[in-house]
Amino acid sequence: MTATAPPADYEELIRLIHDRFDGMSKTYQQIAEYLTQNPNEVAVLSVNASSAQCGIHASSFVRFAQALGYSGFKDLQALFQRRLSTAAPGFEARKRALEGDLRQHGGTAPDALQDLVVRDIASLQDLLDRTDPEAMTRAAEMIDNAQTVYLIGQLRSEPVVVLLRYILTMLGKPCVLLDASGGLATHMARNMAASDLLIAVAFRFYANEVVNVVEETARKGTPVIGISDSTLSPLNKPATLLFAVPEHDYTFSRSLAAPMCLAQALMVAVAARSQPGAEPPRIPTVTTR
Repeated sequence: MTATAPPADYEELIRLIHDRFDGMSKTYQQIAEYLTQNPNEVAVLSVNASSAQCGIHASSFVRFAQALGYSGFKDLQALFQRRLSTAAPGFEARKRALEGDLRQHGGTAPDALQDLVVRDIASLQDLLDRTDPEAMTRAAEMIDNAQTVYLIGQLRSEPVVVLLRYILTMLGKPCVLLDASGGLATHMARNMAASDLLIAVAFRFYANEVVNVVEETARKGTPVIGISDSTLSPLNKPATLLFAVPEHDYTFSRSLAAPMCLAQALMVAVAARSQPGAEPPRIPTVTTR
């Protein structure tokens, strides 16, 4: 992986990383995923701190930057800093706040709560900053127009598709959860038609069955909406539309706050389309007082 001239801005850098990702070594792919998924952290953390976040030696980060044409990691980092400074006002204040919030807390329950809440706030702000409104509108149209919506998500992605099934059912939208239990998910997916839609949710480390179902579904011509953690996800290429939801690495687990928020927002948009004139759109509930 060599480069004659390094990318001059963040958007160009991300395009180059996407173009070269499949040909990168496994270590470089891990670095690329970290950079694309955590742009705010990359902007404010040292190379040693960033390398510690993903368990890769700092020298590999430096060599990665040099392979893209930069003299060192600081030159690459400058693109992330410029992105952050133009994304929101008060860069220095935001930088200091992020640096403070990303420090390790203790192991007590109040410390854990503070750490999780701070990181979820950052993830939700990133979700708001990154999500394309036109993509949201298009996704709502695809869901509303689909004859049947199929849903697949395994491991920690499963709660997202379970929530989607609940809301779609309450909205009267035909939907099928491709449940992994019983080993029938792949076979059930083969019943999809071009008039249907698959919503797939997968995060690191991507469930093999989910990826396989998405790829097979796309080859058949059935549209796919993907929700994942990066545009470097294996869902990106086969998906008709992909939402890359930012994540922050946690010592114990990763939060579902941002993907759950995105899922609910999509359902509100679908409800608005199916309830013209309703202000605001309502999602029915099973229980009543």
